[in-house]
Amino acid sequence: MSWKKWEKKVDGATVPAVGRSVTLPRLAACTAAAAVLAACNGAAPPGDAFLTRAERTEYRETSSYADVVDFLERAAASDASVHYTTYGYTNEGRALPLAVVGDVGDASPASVRASGKTVVYLQGNIHGGEVCGKEALQMLLRDLLGGRHGEWRESMVLLIAPIYNADGNERVNLVNRGRQHGPVGGMGQRPNAQGYDLNRDHMKLDSPEARSVARLFGEYDPHVAVDLHTTNGTQHAYHLTYSPPLHPNTPAEIDDFLREGLFPHVTGEVREKYDWEYYYYGNASSRGGDALGWYTFDHRPRFNNNYIGLRNRIAILSEAYSYATFEERVLATLYFVVEILDYVHEHAADVRRIVADADAAGVTGDSLALRAVPERSAAPVDILMGATVEEAHPLTGRPLLLRADTQYVETMYEYGTFAPTLRGRVPEAYLIPAGLGDVLTRLAAHGVALEPAGSVPLEVEAFRVDSVGTAERPFQGRNEQTLFGGYEADRVTPAPGDVLARTDQPLGRLLFSLLEPQSDDGFANWGFLADRLRPGEAYPIRRVPGN
Repeated sequence: MSWKKWEKKVDGATVPAVGRSVTLPRLAACTAAAAVLAACNGAAPPGDAFLTRAERTEYRETSSYADVVDFLERAAASDASVHYTTYGYTNEGRALPLAVVGDVGDASPASVRASGKTVVYLQGNIHGGEVCGKEALQMLLRDLLGGRHGEWRESMVLLIAPIYNADGNERVNLVNRGRQHGPVGGMGQRPNAQGYDLNRDHMKLDSPEARSVARLFGEYDPHVAVDLHTTNGTQHAYHLTYSPPLHPNTPAEIDDFLREGLFPHVTGEVREKYDWEYYYYGNASSRGGDALGWYTFDHRPRFNNNYIGLRNRIAILSEAYSYATFEERVLATLYFVVEILDYVHEHAADVRRIVADADAAGVTGDSLALRAVPERSAAPVDILMGATVEEAHPLTGRPLLLRADTQYVETMYEYGTFAPTLRGRVPEAYLIPAGLGDVLTRLAAHGVALEPAGSVPLEVEAFRVDSVGTAERPFQGRNEQTLFGGYEADRVTPAPGDVLARTDQPLGRLLFSLLEPQSDDGFANWGFLADRLRPGEAYPIRRVPGN
């Protein structure tokens, strides 16, 4: 008997493993519609040759790295609008696969940018055990091969990257991801081969994967980026939760586009078409003894969507519900991506304008956040809570949790945004000593523009260090540091090889967070300057305040 057809007796009642019987008929209808549309367009429907490994095994297994590469290569060989390439490497030397889909001559960044179209980056598997995005993106590509969503080509080019943490994906174990409901054949691990969580590495860039994707952002310059995860934790009643960039320094128009436009539209479409509920990411928690609240995750740009927001781009995180069946998680993710792309297609010109305006606005002289805390909503909100039933893993006997069709409303305050607790004024530039080679290399990897400082004396601001707090335990391989002190006026003559990083460039927001000594996610925070920080002495990177 297949996994998806199992049933479980709970308190005398039979509970199906798949929560909604409409899922498979709807999927079959979509497949039939794709075939009809493909025939009308003169394209051959892809058929069984493009079933994913998850589908071939009735969702008992998930795709390997070789499966994904083979799928993308065959897709490119079968359709002139699909181009296969790679965009970097993992720690173990696996090339990171990318399908470039649209009306472009080839897969190069130059061709994509020259198209003038809205570019959307779709990423799965940043955590090797969260595999629904990897499967959903292959299914999306198959739909495109079959002639579906042909209108998207008028406005968009898609960059489809199903397997970002390829090394972690290959470390399959039946006990990874604890009580997640499948795939029962096992899944990969959360970190990469170095032991790093790639969704904490976007600022420090300690992994080759993070440097690879930073280069992709710089070269292809996508307007929109979608990062696909699987959540766990709170037993709620949402098939999928989502988040915009959470850093307070994100351009306001990006936040408005998502919170006032895309997210409400996508949520309504999914509710109407599939009778599933989606909502903002959160966990029900009583922090510090307070009343129960719905808390989102961290605002810091070490996280993918927050980082991309500081690059002035529209970023979206999704979290399929861990305790839904594997099949439902894949479908929930696929539906989410399709509705996002429909919305971006309809608003493609607005997307390009929002991004261009953010790049052109500049932040020099602005007061931006250095640190922040969760901000309570003005009024309580209704959160749909749920329940699970426990099953035994068929191969290990370990407990798995399965979403039950239970739904009830619990009213609580929401903590889905962040309020600054410390601000700083953005200078005209930063003066970086030539001796900070590691800092300069990492700035270049982010795509920050640098220029020689020259030899003319500069009026600067030097941060005088009063004290340094260092974490006792390492996090992601580094002991984080907090600096205390204040700025004072100074005058210096740049030494040969010193560099200026000006803040009037498009990456000015990111540059500010990377170089400010009191930033909660900058180079100083990650300990890159630890050997140069002593009480009473100056932080080695000076600010050039300008007018």
